[in-house]
Amino acid sequence: MAHPNIIQLSEFNVTQKIIESLSNVCTRAVLFSVKNESKDATQIADELKISLSTVYKTLSSLEDLALIEVHKFIFSNEGKKIKQYRSRIGKVEITLNDTEPVLHLYPNKKSTQPN
Repeated sequence: MAHPNIIQLSEFNVTQKIIESLSNVCTRAVLFSVKNESKDATQIADELKISLSTVYKTLSSLEDLALIEVHKFIFSNEGKKIKQYRSRIGKVEITLNDTEPVLHLYPNKKSTQPN
């Protein structure tokens, strides 16, 4: 199944899930880590000093919300296929409008540029 694009996210009313996800410091750290360059899970875990299992769980959640994407695959020396992740989001704004939050997601311009 293809991931929804950034505009479709608001149409499917996942605003609350995204806001809840971004309120988590670990989730934000992982998202910021892959904003400017693609990285694999091990690189993210080493950089942020968090467990690899936490990184995989966070990446899965971010991917489900279409906030990150698999930017490319690399192959290890053993021939193992490794996913490199990149943020699809360059900027997020959350504002309060009456009783409901309003979420604005702006695309990461670097996510469309291959390394």
